[in-house]
Amino acid sequence: MTVHLEVADGVGTLRLDRPPMNALDVATQDRLKELAEEVTRREDVRAVVLHGGEKVFAAGADIKEMREMDHAAMIARSRALQDSFTAVARIPKPVVAAVTGYALGGGCELALCADFRIAGENARLGQPEILLGLIPGAGGTQRLSRLIGPSRAKDLIFTGRQVKADEALALGLVDRVVPAAEVYEQAHAWAARLAKGPAIALRAAKEAIDTGLETDIETGLAVERNWFAGLFATEDRERGMRSFVEEGPGKAKFL
Repeated sequence: MTVHLEVADGVGTLRLDRPPMNALDVATQDRLKELAEEVTRREDVRAVVLHGGEKVFAAGADIKEMREMDHAAMIARSRALQDSFTAVARIPKPVVAAVTGYALGGGCELALCADFRIAGENARLGQPEILLGLIPGAGGTQRLSRLIGPSRAKDLIFTGRQVKADEALALGLVDRVVPAAEVYEQAHAWAARLAKGPAIALRAAKEAIDTGLETDIETGLAVERNWFAGLFATEDRERGMRSFVEEGPGKAKFL
């Protein structure tokens, strides 16, 4: 298998394993979708880490495989390509990308599917598809512009240039830069912290934010309002408020 799932302490790690560069071929895309749907279902997985290993996150699509596809073949495949990444983006739990080395093309698009990105000092990110006479096809034109703004996204997509970790941080493309050897450890620690939080409220927060980014503010506010009221029916809400009154803020323990 080219993607593995490991679960510990409430955290599911989706690890790419297709040496040497974790090229995202069709089999890897399909496996990502399968495992994203699995962690969505599993109650023992409360947060997720996307990881490519110590040396590289993912250097992009499998160009040799893609070169063999003609127009008709890509029409048939492009939806499945997007669906595999969308399955990751729609995991209703906190997701952090642990980015070491190259995260280019599809690798960058996969990192964009996370809620939070921790990058190593050796990270290189970019959308180089234009250099192949293409554009990003796994969500890059949409998720990148929503994350860093249309002008900055156009700079990266129009030029195909790579950015180092410090520039990626300045652009808002990653959220934290750490020594490369600490990337997975810090990503897992972040996910493990959130795995101890109220699962339904975290799901509600993620859905409300993501929906709001994709629609008008009135619809977003309606989603927020419905989730906010609905959470008053949960045990986590009762547990959290009881703990606040009896013990003070920040001491609640959720199941």
